[in-house]
Amino acid sequence: MDQRLEKVDQRRQDVQLLREVVSGDPYERVAQRWGLSRSAVDRRVKCLAIQLTQVVGVAGLQQSGAACVKRLRMHRQAILQALEQFEPAQVRSQREARVLLPDEVALGARRVCSRSARPLHDLALYHLSFATGLRPLEVARLQVADYLLEDGGVRRASRVRAEVAINGKVRPLCFHHRRLDEALGAYLDERIRAGHGHGADERWRGLDPTSPLFLGADGEVYAITPNGGEGQNRTVCRPMLEIYRKIFRQADVLGLCTQSARLTLMSRMYERGADEDQVGLVLGIAERSAVREQLPRPRPELAKVLEDLA
Repeated sequence: MDQRLEKVDQRRQDVQLLREVVSGDPYERVAQRWGLSRSAVDRRVKCLAIQLTQVVGVAGLQQSGAACVKRLRMHRQAILQALEQFEPAQVRSQREARVLLPDEVALGARRVCSRSARPLHDLALYHLSFATGLRPLEVARLQVADYLLEDGGVRRASRVRAEVAINGKVRPLCFHHRRLDEALGAYLDERIRAGHGHGADERWRGLDPTSPLFLGADGEVYAITPNGGEGQNRTVCRPMLEIYRKIFRQADVLGLCTQSARLTLMSRMYERGADEDQVGLVLGIAERSAVREQLPRPRPELAKVLEDLA
């Protein structure tokens, strides 16, 4: 079966997953029924719901609300009606996430610099996405000490702490990115000059190590609020989501979104010889199948694999 037909079949399965979830079936039960992980069902249902608001439109439901299962169930009938008009072969055009070329990433950075009201802050956030693949909520949870050592140097081998990670699991966080160092260093210098998040002494470049790595224009903490139904223990940082949407609009690169940045990082890791387990570890994706679903690992031509072996 060619890749396009496989994609259509997967979208049809996604439609059925969404139907079952909005009808009230718990994620765990749906996942068990389809032989999937709970996180895979959650991701695929919300992704389809967002696409449904873009391609067809769901009465009473905005795109921002499509990521909340409680709201999806509140709009069950409207979603089911929209699904009747949805063709699984439909794909997003300009909004579809894709791997960006290095020149496109660089062009987007220049546009952010020239168009942003907070160029140092926004450029650091822009490069952070491509360097780490962190999600906006995880970015909002980062602290100064996650990036800086006590002596003020960059913590090259850091980690996404359990309280930072969306899935609550520790994973590696590597800061080996020259453009990020330049942008984030300049932003932290700006913070110091503005007196935002000062520490008790000169350690950590004079910043409070427990202060959020990114702060608002007046030094305020970006609010993280509950998101989801009772007992779900889910949170969202809406200000950070809006900032990233604004940054990506300013970058004005076809298909640029948080998922595009993650796909671009995945592609770069594959180019450097990483396998699916390593990619999943860095991006917080537990299952190899989920990694392949987002971006299959390139397969070299058989002739090249066997070249010069005689």
